[in-house]
Amino acid sequence: CISAGTEMASVRMSALPLYRRALKQPDNVRRVLQMVREQGFAQTLQRVQGKLAGGQPTGYSAAGTVIAIGAEVEGFAIGDRVACAGAGIANHAEIIDVPVNLAVRVPAGLALDAAATVTLGAIALQGVRRAAPTLGEAVVVVGLGLLGQLAAQMLRANGCRVIGVDPEAARRELALRCGALAALDPTGGGHVAQIQRLTDGAGADAAVITAAGASDEIVSEAFRACRRKGRVVLVGDVGLGLRRADFYAKEIDFLISASYGPGRYDPLYEEGGQDYPLGYVRWTENRNMGAYLELLAAGGVRLGPLAPRSFPLAEVTQAYAALGAAQDRALVALLEYPAGAAAPASLLQLTRRAQPAPGRIRVGIVGAGGFAQGMHLPNLQKLRDRYEIRGVVSRTGANATAVARRYDAAYAATDVAAVLEDADIDLVLIATRHDLHAALALAALERGKHVLVEKPLALTEAELTRIEQFYRGCGPAAPVLMTGFNRRFSPAIAAARRLLAGRSSPLIVNYRMNAGYIPPDSWVHGPEGGGRNLGEACHIYDLFAVLTGAAAVAVEAQAIAPASRHWHRNDNFVATIRYADGSVCTLTYTALGDRAFPKERMEVFCDGMVLSLDDYRSLAVTGRRAAGWRAAVGHKGQLEELVALAAALREGSWPIALEEQLDVSRVALEVERRIGGESAPPGRGSTPVG
Repeated sequence: CISAGTEMASVRMSALPLYRRALKQPDNVRRVLQMVREQGFAQTLQRVQGKLAGGQPTGYSAAGTVIAIGAEVEGFAIGDRVACAGAGIANHAEIIDVPVNLAVRVPAGLALDAAATVTLGAIALQGVRRAAPTLGEAVVVVGLGLLGQLAAQMLRANGCRVIGVDPEAARRELALRCGALAALDPTGGGHVAQIQRLTDGAGADAAVITAAGASDEIVSEAFRACRRKGRVVLVGDVGLGLRRADFYAKEIDFLISASYGPGRYDPLYEEGGQDYPLGYVRWTENRNMGAYLELLAAGGVRLGPLAPRSFPLAEVTQAYAALGAAQDRALVALLEYPAGAAAPASLLQLTRRAQPAPGRIRVGIVGAGGFAQGMHLPNLQKLRDRYEIRGVVSRTGANATAVARRYDAAYAATDVAAVLEDADIDLVLIATRHDLHAALALAALERGKHVLVEKPLALTEAELTRIEQFYRGCGPAAPVLMTGFNRRFSPAIAAARRLLAGRSSPLIVNYRMNAGYIPPDSWVHGPEGGGRNLGEACHIYDLFAVLTGAAAVAVEAQAIAPASRHWHRNDNFVATIRYADGSVCTLTYTALGDRAFPKERMEVFCDGMVLSLDDYRSLAVTGRRAAGWRAAVGHKGQLEELVALAAALREGSWPIALEEQLDVSRVALEVERRIGGESAPPGRGSTPVG
């Protein structure tokens, strides 16, 4: 089902020039300007261009037949007819991949074309639930598009007297045919007084706003149409310049209806499949979806009068045109995919613009998300004399294909086996979420591929042990493994290493990371991310290792015990590591600060000299007549990391020794143990590592 509201607005927006889109999306502009300040204009431009080139999947309401189920899925079987919801999930496509809480079975006897409206129906139903209507109440529905018509029918089925408001005569007539008590034209300005007359001068018990428009008058008129202690529920997108006089004296409740019900925007519910107990949350988004389909099947809500128009996929242009037509505009437009579509394909071969050049390192990208598109892929393109992007694997086929075409890869895929089994791939670059790193790296290594895996290398000791055991069984021709500890390759750190060469004393290193706040429900904090110590602070443990040139021998760490769940323990901690050469390095990692303050600063004390690193923009030297280093924007070594890897692969060497990568990962695991609340063994203040 094509959404006449959200989706049509996105389609219209995509046709605008970039500057006009920017004017309509000031929040995005602010994010881009912040990125320019932090990463520079060139890198920001690459990320924006990559985002635009990739396009955006459309659609969020669909129905079809199950062709496969995940290993942990219960309650569904192959062949079931299901209706599905979710932006970025229930896309317009022949095949979609849907989490369990965003799918419901279609009742027997209900056609799939009707069931395809499930998301729109659940949105309308949640708006009605927020209004808490009771038998006999008068409820105004403002905006008689698809959502408004569905809401009006639901209210009618609930025993309410419905008063519709819409400027289009055809929509008002349709509401009357579907049982509305009255349907009023707001353009004349007298509809609020008419609502008062229709309700014996008291005003409506509630109003549900399903309209869309920038005017503040829409919500103002809804307040004025309601009785004392009435309710106004906002479902649509309208101006919210509220006037106190409209609702204060009558003590009106103003409620927001968040899409299709409890669970919406909760990643644990939608992506993780964690349901809310029915005894505590009666109507989740999934239960709303099911209830709407039952209403359709029982005839409590009828789509027939709304005259849905179904279009074969080949006529998609006509489908969108029907929703935007000036005359005889459709309320419901459906896209019908051909029956008996080809079996799901996880690989798409592409025509390349340029012929592959011999001698280059052929790369398979696994995980083409924001970081890979903003950093690794542009850098690989800059180094195209050394690297060739051959295959791109991403969770969604649309993203994989867009990225593969942008960087002239030979194929796009959604199954990692495409890269792992490709004999023409030399190097696998892994940039997925953290929980997949170790398993994917090991799978690639076992097939003889070199691996560049973004940090962290692993989230558990067991994963590290498996990697270590793999290399114990390998000979001198073992594939190279490199963890993406890019900071050690940055120009500032290269300058620091030159200045510290030949030192006669251990180092004292103080590193401060003003990491910024990340909401507690972010994937970074969950099982996929492993938390901020394992996921980000490991960069700094590697930096300590390369500056000291020694192995870690002891770790101490303490964290703030958060007074609330606003923070996690690994958001705010101090870790101190002692090294075999006598050096002591301390990391202060915090999410308590302001993002306007520089993110990373370091001070190194050694041999009467102090080195001061400021956010990888400058390295100052005090106590010695020596040049430091300076740049206009931060350079954290991602490009230099790839240069070093290419040189190492050609020379048959390792850019970072395996022992160092394992040691750094174990330091991070020990810090995690320490800040997790476990105390040190009696009589000892630190724990040996390695």
